[in-house]
Amino acid sequence: FGSDVLREFLEYHCNNIEEVEIIGLCTDICVISNVLMARQTLPNTKIVVDASCCAGTTVEKHKAALEVMKSCQIDVVNEE
Repeated sequence: FGSDVLREFLEYHCNNIEEVEIIGLCTDICVISNVLMARQTLPNTKIVVDASCCAGTTVEKHKAALEVMKSCQIDVVNEE
């Protein structure tokens, strides 16, 4: 998804759902950008990231991205 496509999808198809779970390849690039866009677009929706289903470009960047997401009220699960 491009950023505009994802935003439109969330606005038109996810506005009435209670929870969104996001996984992806690169925690510190695509996952964090999509999660923050989802938070902005769906401010009252519970957003969950499964930390075991993504990885960062380094272990340190993975952990740092998860911390940023948690500071934006994203629920991070399966973090080890």
